[in-house]
Amino acid sequence: MPTGPTYPFPPWSRFPSPPCIDGSISSRPRTSWCAFRPYAVNRTKRLIKAPKIFWSDTGLALHLSQQPEPQGAHLENIVLHDLLAWREGRRDRPEISYWRTATGEEVDLVVEAGNRLLPIEVKAGSRPRLADAANLRSFRAEYGKRAHAGLLLHTGARTEWLAPDVLAVPWWRVV
Repeated sequence: MPTGPTYPFPPWSRFPSPPCIDGSISSRPRTSWCAFRPYAVNRTKRLIKAPKIFWSDTGLALHLSQQPEPQGAHLENIVLHDLLAWREGRRDRPEISYWRTATGEEVDLVVEAGNRLLPIEVKAGSRPRLADAANLRSFRAEYGKRAHAGLLLHTGARTEWLAPDVLAVPWWRVV
């Protein structure tokens, strides 16, 4: 379940299988959430393999949390849905997942297209710092040449390289 505000959330047991697993949009009536599987291959770190839950309607989630602007999990939700729309227009249909280790390292979204990986971190802050990119750099160290660079999306206005392998970009310029 995403961190952040608490929502009236349907328990898994009410559904025979999780709707929109792997990012497919659910056609089930009254379903307002979806689940994504983690990115995992047989690597050196122990990974968390539970699905990550997202709202399929960010506007509804914002309304229920009574927040006027998307922050944290809501901003991540918006980015995810824009990525899903982008994916629908592609012939190769890249996989979209997330990455989380047992020690707490997490990358919000991982786009896998062919043999290449794009790790994406979403931050609600307007002034990204190198420390914000720690998990992106850890992911890149783990997956080597498959992940050429990491992308840190933020709410600010500047595009800048935080490190040779991490580009910080306003989220609204990318999605």
